[in-house]
Amino acid sequence: MAFKHYVMVCGGEGCESKHALAVHDALLKEVREQGVENEVQVLKTGGFGFCGDCPAVQVLPDQTLYVGVQPGDAAAIVTQHLKQGRPVARLVFDAAKNAKMFPADVPVGHQKQLRIVLRNCGVIDPEKIGDYLARDGYAALEKALFKMKPEDVIEELKKAGLRGRGGGGYPTWQKWLFTKKVASEQKYIICNADEGDPGAYMDRSTLEGDPHSILEAMTIAGYTVGASQGYIYIRAEYPLAISRLNLAIAQARELGLLGKGILGSGFDFDIELRLGAGAFVCGEETALITSIEGNRGMPSPRPPYPAVRGLWEKPTVINNVETWAAIPVILLKGGEWFGKIGTATSKGTKVFALTGKVNNCGLIEVPMGITLREIIYEIGGGMLKGKAFKAVQTGGPSGGVITQDYLDMPIDYEALAQLGSIMGSGGMIVMDEDDCMVDVSKFYLDFTVDESCGKCAPCRIGGRTLYNLVDKISKGKGSLNDIEQIRDIGLAMRKASLCGLGQTAPNPAISTLKYFEAEYLAHINDKKCPAGKCRDLLTFFILPEKCIGCTLCARRCPVNCIAGERRAVHTIDAAKCIKCGECYQVCKFGAVERT
Repeated sequence: MAFKHYVMVCGGEGCESKHALAVHDALLKEVREQGVENEVQVLKTGGFGFCGDCPAVQVLPDQTLYVGVQPGDAAAIVTQHLKQGRPVARLVFDAAKNAKMFPADVPVGHQKQLRIVLRNCGVIDPEKIGDYLARDGYAALEKALFKMKPEDVIEELKKAGLRGRGGGGYPTWQKWLFTKKVASEQKYIICNADEGDPGAYMDRSTLEGDPHSILEAMTIAGYTVGASQGYIYIRAEYPLAISRLNLAIAQARELGLLGKGILGSGFDFDIELRLGAGAFVCGEETALITSIEGNRGMPSPRPPYPAVRGLWEKPTVINNVETWAAIPVILLKGGEWFGKIGTATSKGTKVFALTGKVNNCGLIEVPMGITLREIIYEIGGGMLKGKAFKAVQTGGPSGGVITQDYLDMPIDYEALAQLGSIMGSGGMIVMDEDDCMVDVSKFYLDFTVDESCGKCAPCRIGGRTLYNLVDKISKGKGSLNDIEQIRDIGLAMRKASLCGLGQTAPNPAISTLKYFEAEYLAHINDKKCPAGKCRDLLTFFILPEKCIGCTLCARRCPVNCIAGERRAVHTIDAAKCIKCGECYQVCKFGAVERT
């Protein structure tokens, strides 16, 4: 049945947390009560990508995007928009300002974006397998089972040039071929959904918005390499993704798309979930395998690699969510089609979680080879509050910062490595003039020290030593020798650590030193933080000519170190001040300064 209007309610984690389900139910209720249920269909989808003012609602086919929608807005949307054809202006997303993020002619996308992995997110109801089937769902599996040999599948992946999107960038076809060649009575397929980078939510959103694409791809891999069992390793802290995956698995089994004799082919394959406790190190494939086996997640030396000897000592293919999501499209459209997208060495698209000091934060999918300038200033809508761009961190705790000088360099695996960063799983945090690079380095080192499994000394001892050195510098107690120690210890960790966590943990410190050494020197020599972020180096004082004696700063000070009568100039007792910055934040007259 065709409807006149389709109302898509974002059901991503962000919108769900702000009561998107209540908005969905309110819209459904209004549609029924106003008698337009035969003209309007209300659907709950996965995340749209835009992660600004939630909950978000999109009306098709006119593609009006509403943001900040509340249940009480449902009546106006149905009455005014769906019945009278007049969008509710107060709720409409500012398309003129943000056209690069959501242009009028492409639903929830951008001409610079190309949605392959995210093709169904925000378009289908992830809890209904029929929606997935209507968009060529499981057609790639049918094609593989009945029209292709396992060798043909690998050849298409080779033509596509698909590299693992989990961070390492290893050619997918080679990994599958290694496992296929190993003779074994049992082989395994694993989806690595242990996404733990600060600010990253690409895999989680894909699983929430399009879970069947992962099931389909894993089943194709099982057929290709001769595996009969798959596991999705996902963090227990992702309840929405877990719920939708369990539902998708049950639906696929019911329709004969998982289990015994899939689609009558005689091929058996099933998938189970395994929940992780949130250890960042379990994103490393050997630690992940150890965790699935029921042991503490700790990495193991390689070789042998999991493709040859992995889960329970059997050949195992491991790919991350984003890699799996691209595979059905590659089989349907052909490896050559996919291979024409991107650069010579980095094919296809990449999903990024664009966050930080940009106007448009959200999940984007762009062709490899796009520049950072295009992402930040066009898709991202430029810097927040008109501040000056300072750096962008790619690759999360394992990556590094990229400066203004390299905004026009095409993004691919090799280019980012050349700059001292990595592609990683796709976190992209934009920083402005108010961010301190010493503080950024300290934040990421604190994270990796906390997440280290402690198995190898280079990571366990080296990471803590690096953190202590940077912490000392941030407090104005560092020396020039500390800078050389950071470089030397970082190099040793890269060479000697057992797994990728320890090998890449020094990257933020080394890259910030490379591009912002002057900022480190200011902390060491001048005992000053140029960005005003490092609390131990700040001094707060009140400008007498601007203070009107409103007492707001004194009332908000947690340690009562601000003195002064009402309507009289106030003063700060530096000896008592804990440098929390509350006075600086609340003063409405610019009377509080910091140095």
